[in-house]
Amino acid sequence: MNYDCIIIGGGPAGLTAGIYAVRGGLKTLILEKMLPGGQIINTDLIENYPGFPDGINGQELGAAMQQQAERLGAEIVYDEAVSIKKDTNFTIETAYNGTFTAQTVILALGAAPRKLDLAGEAAFAGRGVSYCAVCDGALFKGKICAVIGGGDTAISDAVYLSRFASKVYLVHRRDQFRAAKTLVDKAAATSNIEFVYNAIVSAINGSNVVERITLTDTKEHASRELVCDGVFVAVGYTPHTQMLQGVVDLNANGYITVDNRMRTSAEGIFAAGDACAKELKQVLTAAADGAIAADSAIQFINR
Repeated sequence: MNYDCIIIGGGPAGLTAGIYAVRGGLKTLILEKMLPGGQIINTDLIENYPGFPDGINGQELGAAMQQQAERLGAEIVYDEAVSIKKDTNFTIETAYNGTFTAQTVILALGAAPRKLDLAGEAAFAGRGVSYCAVCDGALFKGKICAVIGGGDTAISDAVYLSRFASKVYLVHRRDQFRAAKTLVDKAAATSNIEFVYNAIVSAINGSNVVERITLTDTKEHASRELVCDGVFVAVGYTPHTQMLQGVVDLNANGYITVDNRMRTSAEGIFAAGDACAKELKQVLTAAADGAIAADSAIQFINR
C-alpha cells in the first residue's frame, strides 16, 4: 500500500510526527514493532512534560499520544521495518507484513538501554540483572538493589525501587551526578537510598541469581564486594540504527545526523527523537523533533 509518509517508530517522536503529518493532509502510516510510547512506557512518573503539574505515568502518556494520532487518522501497524530502499518512492520491507511504499520516511527509531558488557551481566540477565526498574522493581520487595548510572533515568529508577527494596545503592563512576538537581535532591532525601560515588562495576557475581557485585574505585583503584540481590543498569542508550548503514549518514556512535529541519543526508528521509545525534534526549524534545520532521515532510511533498 502506498502512503505519503511512513513513520518508523511509535514513541513520542513518531506519534507526534503522525499527529502533525495527518493534520497536514498526508496519508500516514506508523510502524511500531512493540508498543506505542517507546521507552516512556517503562517510566513510572514523568514530571517534566508540560501540562501535567503532578506528573503522568509513562504508559498513560504513551496511550494518550497513540489515541490522538489514531483519532486524527494515522494508521498504526505493529511490525518491524527491516530495510529501506529508494526507487521512485521509498519501499519499506517489514518482518511480517511485506512491503509498504511512501513518498517520505520519518525515522523515529529510538534507542535501547546500553549494557555494561562485563562479567556476569549476560549470565544473570533476568536473574537479578534488569534494564527496566518499572518492569521488574516489584520482584525485589524487601531486597537489596544496586542501580548503575548517574543520569535522570538512574536517579528516577533508584527512587522508584526505594518503594520496594529495603536498600538501594546508587553507583556512579564520578563524584557528582549529571541528573537534574530536583531528582538528585529527591533521592538524597530518601532514607533507604545510598549514593556510591567514584565506583564502577567490574563484575556481577552469584550462583543461580545475583548475590553481589564487585566495585572498583576510580581514584584509588581498590576493589570491594557489595552484597545485593538486583542490579539495574541505567548507563544510557544505543540507537536502533543498524538497518540504516548506507541509507543515511550516522555519526561515530551510530546516531543519525540531522539538520535543524530534521533532514537526514538522504532527500525525503527525516529523523526524530532519541536515534538522532543531539544533546538533550527527553520526551519533550522527541515530540518537538517529530513535529518538525512532519512539517519538513509536508513541505517536501508540497514542493
